[in-house]
Amino acid sequence: MTPTSRCSVAIAVVLLASAILVACGNGDDTKDGAVQGSPSDSAAASTTGGVNPADFSTTIDNKFFPLEPGQKRVYEGEEKSGAETTKTRVEETVLDETDKVAGVEVRTVEAKEYENDGLSEITKDYYAQYKDGAVYYFGERVDEYSNGQVVGDGGQWLAGEGQNQPGVFMPADPKVGDQFEQERAPGIAEDTSKVIVVGETVDVPAETASGCIKTEDYSPVDKATEFKFYCPDIGLMREEFTGGFLDLVSMEPSA
Repeated sequence: MTPTSRCSVAIAVVLLASAILVACGNGDDTKDGAVQGSPSDSAAASTTGGVNPADFSTTIDNKFFPLEPGQKRVYEGEEKSGAETTKTRVEETVLDETDKVAGVEVRTVEAKEYENDGLSEITKDYYAQYKDGAVYYFGERVDEYSNGQVVGDGGQWLAGEGQNQPGVFMPADPKVGDQFEQERAPGIAEDTSKVIVVGETVDVPAETASGCIKTEDYSPVDKATEFKFYCPDIGLMREEFTGGFLDLVSMEPSA
C-alpha cells in the first residue's frame, strides 16, 4: 500500500461530515457506480446518486493533507522481516488530471513503489475535499509488478462499487481522540485512523516541521498497526510500522 493508502468514525468526525457518511450508509450503487443516499443538504443532488458532486472539490488545501497539481514527494525507508532488510522508496506525484469516482470529480495521486530498486507497485489514489474542508478518499487503482510485468491488483477498490463507500482521510480540524474510517471497502480495505498527538515536531531528511499530528492507523484486513505523522502545509512526513519506517526525503513544489 502507498503511504497514503496504508491508512470507527468518532463523534467529532461524524459531526464534521455526517451528511456524507449517512448518505453512503446503504452501500448500493446506481447504474453509473454512484453511492446511494442523500446528504441532508443536497435536495438538488444530481442523478449520479445521493452524494452531491457539488459538495466536493478537486482543490485540496486541507492544512494537513494539501494536494497541489505538480507536487512531487519522495519517501525512503526500510522494512525488516527476520534477517532480511528491504530498502523501500515511494515516489508520489499529484497529477494535473482528474477522474470521476461515484459521480464525484476526484484528484489523482500517482504513487510508484520500489523494493530494493525494483518497481513493485503503481497506484492511483483518488481524493476530493468536502465543503467543510475534510478530505475524502474515494479508492485506488493498483498494478502490482514483478520483473517488470503486472501480476496483480491487490487492495484495489473504488467508492460506489458494491458496498464500497468514500472514507474520511483527513478531518478539517483534527483533534486528539478523533477517529475516522479512511477506507470503506468491506473485506478489501478497512483502514481506520485515530489522532493521538497534536503539536508534534517531526525531523526527516526533507526538513523539520512543527505543529504536526500523529495518528495511529489500524488495518483489520492485514491485522497491522502503524503510526503516521502529518505536518502543516506538507502532508505526510513519516510512517512507522513493525520492522520499518518511511521518511520524506524530498519534496518539489508544483510547477
